[in-house]
Amino acid sequence: MPSNDGPSAADRQLIDHAARHDLAVSAKQLEIWRRAGLLPGNVPGGGLGRGRGSTSSPPPESFDLVLALARRAGRGKRPTDLALLLFAYGHPVPEATVRAAFRGAVDAVVLPGDDGVDDDQELDERADRLAESGQAFTLVPARARRIDERIARLLGEAPKELAELDKNTEPRPMTPRDASLTAVTAVLDGTLSLDEIGSLLRGMNPSATAHPFASLVETTQQDVPESAAQVMADDGTFTFLPDGDARDYLRGLADTASVQDLRVCWRTAEQVREWALQLCDRVEAELDDGQLGDAVTLWLLGRGMPSGISVLETLRERRWSPSSAAVSTLVLLFQRQMYEKLNEQVPGCQWPVLGMEGVMAPPVRDLILTALQHTAPAQES
Repeated sequence: MPSNDGPSAADRQLIDHAARHDLAVSAKQLEIWRRAGLLPGNVPGGGLGRGRGSTSSPPPESFDLVLALARRAGRGKRPTDLALLLFAYGHPVPEATVRAAFRGAVDAVVLPGDDGVDDDQELDERADRLAESGQAFTLVPARARRIDERIARLLGEAPKELAELDKNTEPRPMTPRDASLTAVTAVLDGTLSLDEIGSLLRGMNPSATAHPFASLVETTQQDVPESAAQVMADDGTFTFLPDGDARDYLRGLADTASVQDLRVCWRTAEQVREWALQLCDRVEAELDDGQLGDAVTLWLLGRGMPSGISVLETLRERRWSPSSAAVSTLVLLFQRQMYEKLNEQVPGCQWPVLGMEGVMAPPVRDLILTALQHTAPAQES
Protein backbone atom coordinates (compact mmCIF):
# COMPACT_ATOMS: atom_id res chain seq x y z
CA MET A 1 0.00 0.00 0.00
CA PRO A 2 1.41 3.44 -0.87
CA SER A 3 2.52 5.51 2.07
CA ASN A 4 2.64 9.26 2.61
CA ASP A 5 6.29 9.06 1.61
CA GLY A 6 5.39 7.81 -1.86
CA PRO A 7 5.35 4.39 -3.52
CA SER A 8 7.18 1.51 -1.92
CA ALA A 9 10.37 0.35 -3.55
CA ALA A 10 8.51 -2.68 -4.97
CA ASP A 11 5.76 -0.51 -6.45
CA ARG A 12 8.38 1.84 -7.83
CA GLN A 13 9.78 -1.11 -9.83
CA LEU A 14 6.37 -1.64 -11.45
CA ILE A 15 5.82 2.07 -12.10
CA ASP A 16 9.25 2.42 -13.68
CA HIS A 17 8.69 -0.73 -15.74
CA ALA A 18 5.47 0.77 -17.15
CA ALA A 19 7.21 4.09 -17.84
CA ARG A 20 9.88 2.33 -19.90
CA HIS A 21 7.01 1.18 -22.13
CA ASP A 22 5.54 4.71 -22.33
CA LEU A 23 2.70 3.85 -19.94
CA ALA A 24 1.71 5.94 -16.93
CA VAL A 25 0.86 4.01 -13.75
CA SER A 26 0.50 5.40 -10.23
CA ALA A 27 0.81 3.74 -6.84
CA LYS A 28 -2.89 4.44 -6.30
CA GLN A 29 -3.76 2.62 -9.53
CA LEU A 30 -1.68 -0.37 -8.45
CA GLU A 31 -3.60 -0.52 -5.18
CA ILE A 32 -6.97 -0.32 -7.00
CA TRP A 33 -5.97 -3.24 -9.23
CA ARG A 34 -4.89 -5.25 -6.21
CA ARG A 35 -8.17 -4.63 -4.39
CA ALA A 36 -10.00 -5.81 -7.51
CA GLY A 37 -7.96 -9.03 -7.52
CA LEU A 38 -6.33 -8.17 -10.85
CA LEU A 39 -2.81 -7.80 -9.54
CA PRO A 40 -1.12 -9.92 -6.85
CA GLY A 41 0.40 -8.25 -3.83
CA ASN A 42 4.11 -7.75 -3.42
CA VAL A 43 6.06 -10.61 -1.87
CA PRO A 44 7.57 -9.83 1.56
CA GLY A 45 11.30 -10.26 1.76
CA GLY A 46 13.82 -10.14 4.55
CA GLY A 47 14.27 -7.39 7.12
CA LEU A 48 16.62 -4.47 6.53
CA GLY A 49 17.94 -4.67 10.07
CA ARG A 50 18.34 -2.09 12.86
CA GLY A 51 14.66 -1.21 12.82
CA ARG A 52 14.63 -0.06 9.21
CA GLY A 53 11.68 -2.26 8.28
CA SER A 54 11.52 -5.00 5.68
CA THR A 55 11.78 -5.37 1.93
CA SER A 56 9.28 -6.65 -0.60
CA SER A 57 9.33 -7.33 -4.32
CA PRO A 58 6.72 -7.75 -7.05
CA PRO A 59 5.93 -11.31 -8.17
CA PRO A 60 7.50 -11.96 -11.59
CA GLU A 61 4.10 -12.10 -13.32
CA SER A 62 3.20 -8.62 -12.06
CA PHE A 63 5.44 -6.89 -14.61
CA ASP A 64 3.53 -8.19 -17.64
CA LEU A 65 0.20 -7.75 -15.86
CA VAL A 66 0.88 -4.09 -15.13
CA LEU A 67 1.62 -3.43 -18.80
CA ALA A 68 -1.53 -5.24 -19.91
CA LEU A 69 -3.69 -3.44 -17.34
CA ALA A 70 -2.25 -0.04 -18.20
CA ARG A 71 -3.00 -0.60 -21.89
CA ARG A 72 -6.60 -1.74 -21.34
CA ALA A 73 -7.79 0.05 -18.22
CA GLY A 74 -9.81 3.19 -18.68
CA ARG A 75 -13.01 4.95 -17.81
CA GLY A 76 -15.97 2.60 -17.93
CA LYS A 77 -13.84 -0.56 -17.90
CA ARG A 78 -15.16 -2.77 -15.13
CA PRO A 79 -12.67 -4.93 -13.20
CA THR A 80 -14.53 -8.09 -14.29
CA ASP A 81 -14.20 -7.08 -17.95
CA LEU A 82 -10.49 -6.46 -17.48
CA ALA A 83 -10.08 -9.84 -15.78
CA LEU A 84 -11.80 -11.63 -18.67
CA LEU A 85 -9.89 -9.75 -21.37
CA LEU A 86 -6.52 -10.37 -19.72
CA PHE A 87 -7.42 -14.03 -19.24
CA ALA A 88 -8.39 -14.32 -22.92
CA TYR A 89 -5.00 -13.02 -23.99
CA GLY A 90 -3.10 -15.40 -21.74
CA HIS A 91 -2.03 -12.98 -19.01
CA PRO A 92 -1.56 -14.52 -15.54
CA VAL A 93 -4.60 -12.99 -13.81
CA PRO A 94 -5.19 -14.62 -10.40
CA GLU A 95 -7.37 -17.68 -11.00
CA ALA A 96 -9.87 -16.81 -8.27
CA THR A 97 -10.49 -13.46 -9.96
CA VAL A 98 -11.04 -15.10 -13.35
CA ARG A 99 -13.52 -17.62 -11.98
CA ALA A 100 -15.40 -14.90 -10.12
CA ALA A 101 -15.65 -12.93 -13.38
CA PHE A 102 -17.12 -15.94 -15.19
CA ARG A 103 -19.65 -16.44 -12.38
CA GLY A 104 -20.50 -12.75 -12.48
CA ALA A 105 -21.21 -13.00 -16.21
CA VAL A 106 -23.75 -15.76 -15.54
CA ASP A 107 -25.27 -13.77 -12.67
CA ALA A 108 -25.87 -10.92 -15.11
CA VAL A 109 -27.96 -13.09 -17.44
CA VAL A 110 -31.55 -11.89 -17.15
CA LEU A 111 -34.34 -13.92 -18.69
CA PRO A 112 -37.49 -12.33 -20.13
CA GLY A 113 -39.98 -11.91 -17.29
CA ASP A 114 -37.31 -12.05 -14.57
CA ASP A 115 -38.09 -8.56 -13.29
CA GLY A 116 -39.85 -8.70 -9.97
CA VAL A 117 -39.68 -12.50 -9.78
CA ASP A 118 -38.31 -14.30 -6.74
CA ASP A 119 -35.77 -17.05 -7.35
CA ASP A 120 -37.94 -19.45 -5.30
CA GLN A 121 -41.06 -18.82 -7.36
CA GLU A 122 -42.48 -21.94 -9.00
CA LEU A 123 -41.65 -22.51 -12.66
CA ASP A 124 -45.33 -22.43 -13.69
CA GLU A 125 -45.76 -19.04 -12.03
CA ARG A 126 -42.71 -17.65 -13.79
CA ALA A 127 -43.94 -19.00 -17.12
CA ASP A 128 -47.38 -17.47 -16.56
CA ARG A 129 -45.80 -14.12 -15.76
CA LEU A 130 -43.75 -14.24 -18.97
CA ALA A 131 -46.80 -15.18 -21.05
CA GLU A 132 -48.81 -12.32 -19.55
CA SER A 133 -46.03 -9.78 -20.11
CA GLY A 134 -45.83 -10.56 -23.82
CA GLN A 135 -42.04 -10.24 -23.76
CA ALA A 136 -40.19 -11.94 -26.59
CA PHE A 137 -36.71 -12.11 -28.04
CA THR A 138 -35.89 -11.73 -31.71
CA LEU A 139 -35.97 -15.09 -33.47
CA VAL A 140 -34.55 -13.81 -36.74
CA PRO A 141 -32.30 -10.73 -36.53
CA ALA A 142 -32.79 -8.08 -39.20
CA ARG A 143 -29.59 -8.87 -41.14
CA ALA A 144 -30.49 -12.57 -41.43
CA ARG A 145 -34.03 -11.70 -42.45
CA ARG A 146 -32.78 -9.41 -45.22
CA ILE A 147 -30.45 -12.12 -46.53
CA ASP A 148 -33.28 -14.68 -46.50
CA GLU A 149 -35.54 -12.32 -48.44
CA ARG A 150 -32.89 -11.57 -51.06
CA ILE A 151 -32.13 -15.26 -51.61
CA ALA A 152 -35.85 -16.08 -51.84
CA ARG A 153 -36.38 -13.44 -54.54
CA LEU A 154 -33.61 -14.98 -56.62
CA LEU A 155 -34.41 -18.66 -56.10
CA GLY A 156 -38.19 -18.65 -55.89
CA GLU A 157 -40.02 -21.59 -54.35
CA ALA A 158 -38.19 -24.51 -52.76
CA PRO A 159 -37.74 -27.58 -55.01
CA LYS A 160 -40.45 -30.21 -54.75
CA GLU A 161 -37.85 -32.80 -53.68
CA LEU A 162 -36.91 -30.64 -50.68
CA ALA A 163 -40.53 -30.18 -49.66
CA GLU A 164 -41.05 -33.96 -49.72
CA LEU A 165 -38.34 -34.37 -47.08
CA ASP A 166 -40.49 -32.47 -44.56
CA LYS A 167 -42.69 -35.23 -43.14
CA ASN A 168 -44.61 -32.97 -40.76
CA THR A 169 -48.01 -32.37 -42.36
CA GLU A 170 -49.11 -30.03 -39.57
CA PRO A 171 -46.05 -27.95 -38.69
CA ARG A 172 -46.23 -25.58 -35.75
CA PRO A 173 -43.53 -22.93 -36.10
CA MET A 174 -43.00 -20.98 -32.92
CA THR A 175 -43.77 -17.31 -32.65
CA PRO A 176 -41.15 -15.13 -30.92
CA ARG A 177 -43.38 -15.07 -27.83
CA ASP A 178 -43.73 -18.88 -27.80
CA ALA A 179 -39.99 -19.26 -28.34
CA SER A 180 -39.24 -16.97 -25.40
CA LEU A 181 -41.48 -19.02 -23.14
CA THR A 182 -39.89 -22.28 -24.30
CA ALA A 183 -36.36 -20.92 -23.86
CA VAL A 184 -37.06 -19.64 -20.35
CA THR A 185 -38.66 -22.95 -19.36
CA ALA A 186 -35.67 -24.85 -20.73
CA VAL A 187 -33.19 -22.68 -18.83
CA LEU A 188 -35.08 -22.86 -15.55
CA ASP A 189 -36.13 -26.50 -15.67
CA GLY A 190 -33.61 -28.18 -17.97
CA THR A 191 -36.35 -29.70 -20.14
CA LEU A 192 -36.74 -29.44 -23.90
CA SER A 193 -38.57 -31.93 -26.10
CA LEU A 194 -37.86 -32.88 -29.70
CA ASP A 195 -41.19 -31.36 -30.79
CA GLU A 196 -40.24 -28.07 -29.14
CA ILE A 197 -36.82 -28.08 -30.80
CA GLY A 198 -38.43 -28.76 -34.19
CA SER A 199 -40.95 -25.96 -33.73
CA LEU A 200 -38.17 -23.62 -32.64
CA LEU A 201 -36.13 -24.44 -35.75
CA ARG A 202 -39.18 -23.68 -37.91
CA GLY A 203 -39.71 -20.39 -36.12
CA MET A 204 -36.09 -19.41 -36.76
CA ASN A 205 -36.61 -19.76 -40.52
CA PRO A 206 -40.21 -18.65 -41.05
CA SER A 207 -39.83 -17.84 -44.75
CA ALA A 208 -38.85 -21.41 -45.71
CA THR A 209 -41.65 -23.54 -47.13
CA ALA A 210 -39.93 -26.78 -46.09
CA HIS A 211 -37.84 -27.66 -43.05
CA PRO A 212 -36.23 -31.10 -43.59
CA PHE A 213 -33.93 -30.81 -40.57
CA ALA A 214 -36.74 -29.74 -38.26
CA SER A 215 -38.74 -32.69 -39.56
CA LEU A 216 -35.81 -35.01 -38.87
CA VAL A 217 -35.64 -33.78 -35.28
CA GLU A 218 -39.39 -34.13 -34.77
CA THR A 219 -39.53 -37.69 -36.11
CA THR A 220 -36.35 -39.08 -34.53
CA GLN A 221 -38.25 -40.75 -31.73
CA GLN A 222 -40.45 -42.57 -34.23
CA ASP A 223 -37.76 -43.39 -36.79
CA VAL A 224 -35.14 -44.67 -34.33
CA PRO A 225 -37.13 -45.75 -31.25
CA GLU A 226 -34.44 -47.93 -29.65
CA SER A 227 -31.69 -45.30 -29.84
CA ALA A 228 -34.07 -42.55 -28.79
CA ALA A 229 -35.23 -44.54 -25.78
CA GLN A 230 -31.67 -44.49 -24.39
CA VAL A 231 -31.63 -40.72 -24.13
CA MET A 232 -35.30 -39.72 -24.02
CA ALA A 233 -37.81 -39.74 -21.17
CA ASP A 234 -41.45 -40.71 -21.70
CA ASP A 235 -42.41 -37.05 -22.08
CA GLY A 236 -39.97 -36.59 -24.97
CA THR A 237 -37.33 -34.65 -23.04
CA PHE A 238 -33.62 -35.49 -22.92
CA THR A 239 -32.33 -37.52 -19.99
CA PHE A 240 -28.72 -36.37 -20.37
CA LEU A 241 -29.51 -32.70 -19.75
CA PRO A 242 -29.09 -31.48 -16.15
CA ASP A 243 -32.21 -30.69 -14.13
CA GLY A 244 -32.89 -27.27 -12.67
CA ASP A 245 -31.74 -23.80 -13.63
CA ALA A 246 -29.08 -24.07 -16.34
CA ARG A 247 -27.43 -20.95 -14.95
CA ASP A 248 -26.56 -22.89 -11.80
CA TYR A 249 -24.85 -25.49 -13.96
CA LEU A 250 -22.88 -22.79 -15.77
CA ARG A 251 -21.81 -21.30 -12.44
CA GLY A 252 -20.57 -24.75 -11.47
CA LEU A 253 -18.51 -24.92 -14.65
CA ALA A 254 -17.03 -21.52 -13.84
CA ASP A 255 -15.86 -22.93 -10.51
CA THR A 256 -14.66 -26.39 -11.61
CA ALA A 257 -13.59 -26.32 -15.28
CA SER A 258 -9.87 -26.25 -15.88
CA VAL A 259 -8.37 -22.93 -16.88
CA GLN A 260 -7.17 -24.60 -20.08
CA ASP A 261 -10.72 -25.70 -20.99
CA LEU A 262 -12.06 -22.22 -20.29
CA ARG A 263 -9.43 -20.68 -22.53
CA VAL A 264 -10.05 -23.19 -25.36
CA CYS A 265 -13.79 -22.56 -25.29
CA TRP A 266 -13.26 -18.78 -25.11
CA ARG A 267 -11.18 -18.92 -28.27
CA THR A 268 -13.80 -21.14 -29.90
CA ALA A 269 -16.50 -18.59 -29.07
CA GLU A 270 -14.41 -15.87 -30.71
CA GLN A 271 -13.86 -18.03 -33.79
CA VAL A 272 -17.58 -18.80 -34.10
CA ARG A 273 -18.36 -15.10 -34.13
CA GLU A 274 -15.67 -14.38 -36.71
CA TRP A 275 -16.90 -17.24 -38.91
CA ALA A 276 -20.56 -16.16 -38.70
CA LEU A 277 -19.89 -12.52 -39.56
CA GLN A 278 -17.58 -13.48 -42.42
CA LEU A 279 -20.26 -15.83 -43.80
CA CYS A 280 -22.78 -12.99 -43.78
CA ASP A 281 -20.30 -10.75 -45.61
CA ARG A 282 -19.62 -13.43 -48.22
CA VAL A 283 -23.31 -14.14 -48.79
CA GLU A 284 -24.11 -10.46 -49.21
CA ALA A 285 -21.20 -10.05 -51.64
CA GLU A 286 -22.51 -12.91 -53.80
CA LEU A 287 -26.01 -11.41 -53.74
CA ASP A 288 -24.63 -8.00 -54.72
CA ASP A 289 -22.84 -9.58 -57.68
CA GLY A 290 -25.90 -11.61 -58.65
CA GLN A 291 -23.74 -14.74 -58.67
CA LEU A 292 -24.91 -17.27 -56.09
CA GLY A 293 -21.93 -19.34 -55.01
CA ASP A 294 -20.48 -21.36 -52.16
CA ALA A 295 -21.45 -18.88 -49.45
CA VAL A 296 -25.15 -18.84 -50.37
CA THR A 297 -25.11 -22.63 -50.64
CA LEU A 298 -23.59 -22.89 -47.17
CA TRP A 299 -26.15 -20.39 -45.85
CA LEU A 300 -29.02 -22.48 -47.25
CA LEU A 301 -27.54 -25.75 -45.99
CA GLY A 302 -27.10 -24.45 -42.45
CA ARG A 303 -30.13 -22.23 -42.16
CA GLY A 304 -32.14 -24.73 -40.13
CA MET A 305 -29.18 -26.51 -38.54
CA PRO A 306 -26.88 -25.76 -35.60
CA SER A 307 -24.54 -23.75 -37.83
CA GLY A 308 -27.42 -21.46 -38.76
CA ILE A 309 -28.34 -21.09 -35.11
CA SER A 310 -24.75 -19.96 -34.44
CA VAL A 311 -25.18 -17.26 -37.10
CA LEU A 312 -28.46 -16.04 -35.58
CA GLU A 313 -26.96 -15.97 -32.07
CA THR A 314 -24.02 -13.92 -33.36
CA LEU A 315 -26.27 -11.40 -35.11
CA ARG A 316 -28.40 -10.96 -31.97
CA GLU A 317 -25.29 -9.86 -30.05
CA ARG A 318 -24.40 -6.72 -31.97
CA ARG A 319 -22.18 -5.49 -29.12
CA TRP A 320 -20.23 -8.48 -27.86
CA SER A 321 -18.95 -7.61 -24.39
CA PRO A 322 -16.41 -9.62 -22.38
CA SER A 323 -19.34 -10.75 -20.22
CA SER A 324 -21.16 -12.04 -23.31
CA ALA A 325 -18.02 -13.88 -24.38
CA ALA A 326 -17.75 -15.47 -20.93
CA VAL A 327 -21.31 -16.79 -21.11
CA SER A 328 -20.70 -18.12 -24.64
CA THR A 329 -17.56 -19.83 -23.35
CA LEU A 330 -19.45 -21.62 -20.59
CA VAL A 331 -22.29 -22.60 -22.95
CA LEU A 332 -19.79 -24.17 -25.35
CA LEU A 333 -18.17 -26.05 -22.47
CA PHE A 334 -21.64 -27.20 -21.41
CA GLN A 335 -22.40 -28.40 -24.96
CA ARG A 336 -19.14 -30.30 -25.12
CA GLN A 337 -19.88 -32.08 -21.87
CA MET A 338 -23.40 -32.97 -23.04
CA TYR A 339 -22.03 -34.53 -26.23
CA GLU A 340 -19.55 -36.50 -24.14
CA LYS A 341 -22.38 -37.77 -21.93
CA LEU A 342 -24.45 -38.67 -24.97
CA ASN A 343 -21.47 -40.50 -26.40
CA GLU A 344 -21.30 -42.60 -23.23
CA GLN A 345 -25.02 -43.38 -23.26
CA VAL A 346 -25.27 -44.21 -26.97
CA PRO A 347 -21.95 -45.70 -28.16
CA GLY A 348 -21.59 -45.70 -31.92
CA CYS A 349 -23.59 -42.55 -32.60
CA GLN A 350 -23.12 -41.33 -36.15
CA TRP A 351 -20.81 -38.51 -35.10
CA PRO A 352 -19.35 -38.08 -38.63
CA VAL A 353 -22.67 -36.39 -39.45
CA LEU A 354 -21.47 -33.45 -37.32
CA GLY A 355 -18.59 -33.00 -39.74
CA MET A 356 -20.82 -32.65 -42.79
CA GLU A 357 -20.86 -29.26 -44.49
CA GLY A 358 -23.36 -26.85 -42.94
CA VAL A 359 -24.31 -28.93 -39.91
CA MET A 360 -22.16 -27.11 -37.35
CA ALA A 361 -20.12 -23.94 -37.31
CA PRO A 362 -16.58 -25.22 -38.04
CA PRO A 363 -15.06 -24.05 -34.71
CA VAL A 364 -17.84 -25.79 -32.74
CA ARG A 365 -17.55 -28.90 -34.90
CA ASP A 366 -13.81 -29.10 -34.21
CA LEU A 367 -14.33 -28.56 -30.47
CA ILE A 368 -16.95 -31.32 -30.21
CA LEU A 369 -15.32 -33.89 -32.48
CA THR A 370 -11.94 -33.45 -30.76
CA ALA A 371 -13.57 -34.08 -27.39
CA LEU A 372 -15.36 -37.18 -28.69
CA GLN A 373 -12.12 -38.56 -30.14
CA HIS A 374 -10.38 -38.13 -26.81
CA THR A 375 -13.14 -40.03 -24.98
CA ALA A 376 -13.31 -42.87 -27.51
CA PRO A 377 -10.36 -44.99 -26.20
CA ALA A 378 -11.74 -45.10 -22.64
CA GLN A 379 -15.13 -46.11 -24.00
CA GLU A 380 -13.73 -48.93 -26.13
CA SER A 381 -11.71 -50.37 -23.25
